[in-house]
Amino acid sequence: MKPIDFSSPRSAARAFTPKLSALVEEPLYSQVWADPDLAPRDRSLVTIAALVALGHAEELPAHLKRGVANGLTRTELAAAITHLAFYAGFPAAITASAHAHAALDEPASDRGLRTRDANEKGQLFS
Repeated sequence: MKPIDFSSPRSAARAFTPKLSALVEEPLYSQVWADPDLAPRDRSLVTIAALVALGHAEELPAHLKRGVANGLTRTELAAAITHLAFYAGFPAAITASAHAHAALDEPASDRGLRTRDANEKGQLFS
């Protein structure tokens, strides 16, 4: 079995289920994610929380990076994962924390990370 690249979950699914991928494009991204009633930052936080709670760790890295691109900070992600431990379970939160560390443990210049201040870098997920 060849390894699955979940850096882009849509791309991972496209080869086997092109119709499913088309549904992700339209209506999920073109309508649901574009709906102004919920900001992209908040949609990312809700999506990450759902993935953690449901144990879909394979998709977390791509959504964590998208969350950062949408304005979430490492501090907010760490706080959300910690909060979820009490609702989704400690194993789910610990797994999510490990994935967050791996996905976001690149130099800030390489990932466009937004932090509240420079001291925040390197203090989370360690």
